[in-house]
Amino acid sequence: MSWTGKILRVNLTEGTCKSEPLNMKWAREYLGQRGLATKYLAEETDPKVDPLSPDNKMIMATGPLTGTMASTGGRYSIITKGPLTNAIACSNSGGHFGNEMKNAGWDMIIFEGRAPKPVYLLVENETAKLMDASEFWGKSVWETDEGLKAKHQDPMLRVATIGVSGERGVMYACVVNDLHRAAGRSGVGTVMGSKNLKAVAIRGTRGVRVKDPLRFMQVTTEQKRVLAENAVTGQGLPAHGTQVLMNVINETGALPTRNFRDVQFEGAHDISAEAMATPRKTDGQTNLKTNQGCFACTIACGRVSQLDQTHYTVINRPEYWGASGGLEYEAAWALGAATGVSDLEALTFANFVCNEQSLDPITFGATLAAAMELYDLGLITKEQTGGVELTFGSAEALTTMVELTGRAEGFGRELGLGSKRLCEKYGRPDLSMTVKGQEFPAYDPRGIQGMGLTYATSNRGACHLRSYTVSSEILGIPVKTDPLQTDGKAALVKAFQDATAAVDSSGLCVFSTFAWTLDNIAPQIDAACEGEWTAEYLLEVGERIWNLERQYNLAAGLTAADDTLPKRLLKDAAKTGPAKGLVAGLDKMLPEYYELRGWTPDGVPTTQTLQRLSMA
Repeated sequence: MSWTGKILRVNLTEGTCKSEPLNMKWAREYLGQRGLATKYLAEETDPKVDPLSPDNKMIMATGPLTGTMASTGGRYSIITKGPLTNAIACSNSGGHFGNEMKNAGWDMIIFEGRAPKPVYLLVENETAKLMDASEFWGKSVWETDEGLKAKHQDPMLRVATIGVSGERGVMYACVVNDLHRAAGRSGVGTVMGSKNLKAVAIRGTRGVRVKDPLRFMQVTTEQKRVLAENAVTGQGLPAHGTQVLMNVINETGALPTRNFRDVQFEGAHDISAEAMATPRKTDGQTNLKTNQGCFACTIACGRVSQLDQTHYTVINRPEYWGASGGLEYEAAWALGAATGVSDLEALTFANFVCNEQSLDPITFGATLAAAMELYDLGLITKEQTGGVELTFGSAEALTTMVELTGRAEGFGRELGLGSKRLCEKYGRPDLSMTVKGQEFPAYDPRGIQGMGLTYATSNRGACHLRSYTVSSEILGIPVKTDPLQTDGKAALVKAFQDATAAVDSSGLCVFSTFAWTLDNIAPQIDAACEGEWTAEYLLEVGERIWNLERQYNLAAGLTAADDTLPKRLLKDAAKTGPAKGLVAGLDKMLPEYYELRGWTPDGVPTTQTLQRLSMA
């Protein structure tokens, strides 16, 4: 129970949609969502496959708690081989789409092949069919969402789609559902576009069954109380969202600024949560209008913002006058501190464009920052950019380039490569702040040492959500550790990685773990799912998932040499703040991490480790 026990397999080449039973043995070993779909991908695809070829597969997957009354139980993931990294890609999203998919009766949808012309998948409970998407090809996310609901005369239809960026091969296109929730990293939307798949539209009304309904109601009610009484999940995130971190991380001296040249941004306050809630001088209104929650979420950290209509970016742009998804911390950092731009309205506008055209704002902002440094060095010229001066701090450059990149036009085609390929093209690969080809998020590892190891070892490339040691190093959750020290960080990172892999596979949001541990989550899964589920077993599941992803990447051609950081972070010390004089101490942490993982000094899981995890 809780799993539907069914997979929808869609062969885009042949135009067929077929139901098949879920492998329940794998479900018990890998739980669901991230873990279970990775198992299917690993079994069914060659790890060396070209990510944009028809032979790559794309899997939409729910977890066993998706669609239930468990708080935050609305998540789904997209799993594929990522074009940005050539590594395993798993991108997680909230909103209401995951719930709709589960309530339609499907644990996973596996997409194979490539359609001969643009199509979308329409799912109405157990009925699924591919439809002609020609009228929507070339349309934005917002236009497609509105158009599909109108065409099928169903305002409750839930849509996950790509914008123009995904159609035209921007390497970090994401898949956007519910207008502004996104499976946002690694180019999963680029894979979707390569398959001529414009959208997935779902209506589900079947409901989700659990093993022990009365016990499930009791334990989920108890755990909702834990979230409500926690300072972060009950107060901080609802009031300020993730943007509460902007000033905190800046004061810590770990806010990457101007392509990681600096670790503190003088304009941080101007783009912070506090700024979003402060009335504007122009119209007396605030940028932030309200908070918003995903399906079943009792935290409601999402932001809804409205732009100043007198700002130069939105004059004569009525499509941006309404309220829409507001800035979260990672997007505000990438579009702001990374590029040196402190214009809150310009950042909000750029974020709207990213949602509308399905761009990952982290990679876009970080790539623009790298381009700005190349421009500063004279390696990119004004003629190449179409007359736009790519100077750090230029809001005009930000707002112009995000639109060009969203449409893959002009210099936007160059920015659409991502910073690794862009910097290689212009002869300065060292200026790309990436791991395995994916751009860093908003924490400088010189000021938060555990995040350096987190980035270097992340299976999907640089990522904060695979091991959020900021929780411990800055917020003191579950215990406080010194962000400037490397001692003990290998064990901390491994513990976060394994636990997060289990959470990502459950259908729950990782933000719940500011208040919950696996001891809070295990009873909910145990009441919902067949079998016995303990915190100890969930940690084993998480470790099994992490090793499976590692095996996939090794088979794809990645090695221990890819578990590293850019030279700037290893050689150039922080200039200001508490971390002044420090570099990332990866060399001190990585060997210990490999040992704790049960891997060889070359980063390969040993036979003993695989046998212990029932993987060999």
